[in-house]
Amino acid sequence: MKDQTGGSRRSWRLHEREFKEQLIAQSLVPGASVAAIAMQGGINANLLFKWRRGYVKAKVEAMPGAATLLAVCVMTDIKPKPATQATVAISRNARPGVIELELAGVRLRLQGAVDEAMLGSVLRALRQSA
Repeated sequence: MKDQTGGSRRSWRLHEREFKEQLIAQSLVPGASVAAIAMQGGINANLLFKWRRGYVKAKVEAMPGAATLLAVCVMTDIKPKPATQATVAISRNARPGVIELELAGVRLRLQGAVDEAMLGSVLRALRQSA
């Protein structure tokens, strides 16, 4: 650690990279107390939180093509209903198309004939995960 004095009367400390990395690693352990780790290191807890934010941000930015993962629910016990006259008429008139939505930073693209019930299920799942 070095004390630096700028052109004015203001001074601050510069901490070695290894020191920062050591405290960040200790603070990221599940159940660790950031305040206690900061106190042991002789720094303010707010400074350690700032270092942690910078560390996490750098890790996320370094990830190539980082994407948001969404939970998928696979249902295998669903038995198809027999087609009725109404569904046959709808499916004959339905034209394949594209529905594209963007919700909470997630883009959803549906192609072809989209069943209203399925669209409702997908939108509810997206809303719950957001």
